[in-house]
Amino acid sequence: MSGNELRAVARRGLMLVLSSPSGAGKTTISRALLERETGISMSVSATTRSPRPGEIDGKDYHFVDVDRFHRMVEAGEFLEHARVFSNYYGTPRAPVEATLAGGKDVLFDIDWQGTQQLAQNARADLVSVFILPPSLEELHRRLSGRGLDSADVVAERMAKAGDEMSHWPEYDYIVVNSDLETSIGEVRSILAAARLKRERQAGLPAFVNRLRGLDRDSGG
Repeated sequence: MSGNELRAVARRGLMLVLSSPSGAGKTTISRALLERETGISMSVSATTRSPRPGEIDGKDYHFVDVDRFHRMVEAGEFLEHARVFSNYYGTPRAPVEATLAGGKDVLFDIDWQGTQQLAQNARADLVSVFILPPSLEELHRRLSGRGLDSADVVAERMAKAGDEMSHWPEYDYIVVNSDLETSIGEVRSILAAARLKRERQAGLPAFVNRLRGLDRDSGG
């Protein structure tokens, strides 16, 4: 048996959740993780809203009608779900479970409510990170500087941020996003450490048994 084979320890994937108030940086950090890390993919939600131009069913979202969505809820097919304005969104359980069982990780860009549901339904697989802005002034500057929202919408997002940030104690890790590259590096470090946790490495018992067998064979 080669050294490479001995070093290959099978592991179960994890669910990495990033949450933050709007403008604090979770979406930008999520995109950077997907670009720089292997073995991790974005969760694909189901939704009852209509596809937007260019969106692909099964890639951007799983598009379902309202009746189908409610049947999925009743059957327990979602890890988390919520109504956002007039549409429903949810994370299908089966594809996430299949990805985790295959030793790959799933990234979630969701709010504290979705994170609470994930914690209730799959706490053992969950690693949660809350992204905080360095100050309210900086958060307002980022929201205004994007040029995407009116002053009223920015004010609404700022008002909502306080409630969102009050849920920080529910998360495993906190990252203050003062510098984007530093924050990306910190989240990557969290992911690397979580992957190495003993309980995630499902193949460790067999791996250690092989090591002990080699020790005996070599007279050690």
